[in-house]
Amino acid sequence: MVEGHGYDKLKPLTTIREVLETATAFEKTARDFYTALAPKVSKNLRYLVEELAAEEQEHVNLFSGWAERADLADVLDARIKRPASDRRFSDCVQVPDLGEAPDDQTVLQYALTREAAAMDQYTALAEETPPGVLKDLFVALALEETEHKNELEALYYKVVHSGGV
Repeated sequence: MVEGHGYDKLKPLTTIREVLETATAFEKTARDFYTALAPKVSKNLRYLVEELAAEEQEHVNLFSGWAERADLADVLDARIKRPASDRRFSDCVQVPDLGEAPDDQTVLQYALTREAAAMDQYTALAEETPPGVLKDLFVALALEETEHKNELEALYYKVVHSGGV
């Protein structure tokens, strides 16, 4: 097959609609994971896990709303370059079994991994999406995930290096 033609040319592309579907699955998985995890974590982290579940639900609602907007049909069907971070992001749909009493460090490590993947993905999508409301959405999400990651890193440092929350 000649490089740059047919399937090879389309393979690295995706639609924004497909991106939103993947992002919705990513956020739903996280919401369900954190909801199930909340009663299992230490009281020190329960508030955080509940907040993470609520934030993920907000993202599910946001993506679902955008995907249903008729005025964005052309934008949603536009093809963009599939970000290099896409596989890592998609891999996060699989969640680990942290057991019945996960320690704070393990919970925070997992949350950090998810936030980093989301930050990388939304940053890459912001770079690939044409100017407009969806690009603005991905920029805002990248900034939000960066803030979450920074907050989690500070909490992780406190837990790991100071002996607890």
